[in-house]
Amino acid sequence: MLQIGDRTFTSRLLVGTGKYQDFDQMRACHEASGTQMVTMAIRRVDLAAPEGSSILDFIDRTSIALLPNTAGCYTAEDAVTTAKLAREALGTNWIKLEVIGDPRTLFPDPEGTLEAARELVQAGFVVLPYCSDDPVLCWRLGEIGCAAVMPLAAPIGSGLGIRNPTNLRIIIEQSTVPIIVDAGVGTPSDAALAMELGASGVLMNTAIAGSKNPVAMAEAMNLAVRAGRMAFEAGRMPKKLYASASSPLDGVIGS
Repeated sequence: MLQIGDRTFTSRLLVGTGKYQDFDQMRACHEASGTQMVTMAIRRVDLAAPEGSSILDFIDRTSIALLPNTAGCYTAEDAVTTAKLAREALGTNWIKLEVIGDPRTLFPDPEGTLEAARELVQAGFVVLPYCSDDPVLCWRLGEIGCAAVMPLAAPIGSGLGIRNPTNLRIIIEQSTVPIIVDAGVGTPSDAALAMELGASGVLMNTAIAGSKNPVAMAEAMNLAVRAGRMAFEAGRMPKKLYASASSPLDGVIGS
């Protein structure tokens, strides 16, 4: 079970809502992934759209929680304003905080993220900040009251997989809040590795929406996250320099 704030989830896979062929495909992928939380840019929501044509009409809010995000914000002030707009428009105080520092790489701005997170926590938001894989930054975000911290595995949409597993392991080991690996996952093996490292969950979008068969990939990611978590809880065997026979030699019948 994944506990974030006052909510409990059985699925550890969080999914996005962008880049799909259409809303029907998005909904099918959400179902195949087994996700119980999806993130969406509040700036993409057309509250004046006719009934049946809004992205919100294709998200089953009886089983899937909304996690609005502040995508497209480049300052702490803009992110805080966008978060407050999301709370008013969608009736939720949950927010995925994004403060981008570089428009080319889309790397997050550490200083702006910390500033906005502190203000939003004080304003009563359940804050899940997207950030770089900096152990000190992640620790500070948890210390100021963020409900979970979401370090990147690689640049957004790159599909490069986990570039720095050592940093992620340090972040996970020292954190007192859930760590959800966000951005850069490309394959189910990437998702499984994140979970094997001890992450509480994985958030992805392009890895599913950008695949040749998004629905099948969503199911594959679902299985990978579950398998990775199970492997982490089971505990891997120790690594050894030399071979070790699988079958004991004691009692072997002589020739």
